[in-house]
Amino acid sequence: MLVALLAAVTVAVGAPVTGAYAAPNPAPKENDEKKLRDNLEAAAKGQVEAQRKLAASKKRAVTLTTQVNQLETKVEVMRAQVGAFAVESYRTGRLTGLSALLGSASPDDFLARAGSLDMMAQRDAGALRGYAEAHEAAQEAKAKLDHEVREQARQVATLAKRKEDAERALRSVGGGTTTAGYINPNSPAAKPAPRNSDGSWPSESCSVDDPTPASGCITPRTLHALQQAQSDGFKRYVSCFRSGGGGEHPKGRACDFSAAAGGFENKSATGGDKAYGDNLASYFIKNANALGVMYVIWYRRIWMPGTGWKSYSGGGDPAADHTNHVHLSML
Repeated sequence: MLVALLAAVTVAVGAPVTGAYAAPNPAPKENDEKKLRDNLEAAAKGQVEAQRKLAASKKRAVTLTTQVNQLETKVEVMRAQVGAFAVESYRTGRLTGLSALLGSASPDDFLARAGSLDMMAQRDAGALRGYAEAHEAAQEAKAKLDHEVREQARQVATLAKRKEDAERALRSVGGGTTTAGYINPNSPAAKPAPRNSDGSWPSESCSVDDPTPASGCITPRTLHALQQAQSDGFKRYVSCFRSGGGGEHPKGRACDFSAAAGGFENKSATGGDKAYGDNLASYFIKNANALGVMYVIWYRRIWMPGTGWKSYSGGGDPAADHTNHVHLSML
C-alpha cells in the first residue's frame, strides 16, 4: 500500500550512522514515492510563488490607489479652472484678437492688448492641456489598478488550486485532513535568507558542504536554515544529505532533526523530546517565509505554506510517521 511508501518520503537520515544515531530505513517504493514527493513539491512551490505574487500585487495596488486619488483630485482642480475660464468667456463675450487690436486707442494700448491676448491664450491653453494630461494619467492609473485587482484574483485562485493539489496528494496515501498542530508564538525570529530583487527565491544547487554527520552537500539556503535553528538553541543531532532515493535529501534541500538528545531512536518521542520536536517544528513554521521553508513533517502531521497542518500517514513506525524526528524541506 502507498501508506508504507511514506517511510522514505523525507524520513531519511543521511548516510548511515552507527550507534544511537542510526535510524530505521524502511524499503522505499520508488515510483509511488517519487510521485508523492513531486506532487508535494509542485504544490508547495506553487503556493509560495502565488503568495509572493499576491503580496507584490497588493503592494502595487496600494501605490496605484494613492496615485489614482491624487490624480482625480488634480483633475477636479483643473476642471474647475477650465470651467471658470468658460464662464468668464460667456460673461464677457468671446473677444477675438482682431477686434481687440482694432479697438486700440493708441500704439501703446495696442501693444498692451496684444500682450494681454498672448497671456490669455497661454493661460487657457495651459489649463486645457493640464486638464487633459491629468485626466489621461488618472485613466491610465485606474487601468493599472484594475489589472492588479484581476492579478490578485488569479493568484487567489492559484493558491486554492495548489492547496487542493497538496491535499489530494496526501489523501492518496491516507492523510491530508485538517488537523491541529503545535504553534509556539514565542519562537525566535530567524535572520532572513537572501532573495532576488523581485522577492523570489534564487535557484540553488547542492553546492556547499553538509556540516552534519551525513556528509555530502546541501544548498546555501538549507545551510542558512540549519545554522539559524542551531543558533536559536536547537542543537540536537541532525542529518541532511542522503545520496540514495528521491526527495529533497539528495538535492541538499532537506534535513532531519532528532527529537531525542542522543540521536535518532526507534520509538516515538515523549515528554521533553516531544516538546523539543514541537518547538523546532513551530520555529520553522514561524520562519517559513524568512527561511524559504517548503514543508515540515512532524508527528504524523505535515505543514505547508497556504495549507496549515494536515494529517500525514507514514506507515506505522517512528521513522515513517516522523514521530522521532522533525523533517525540514526547503525551497
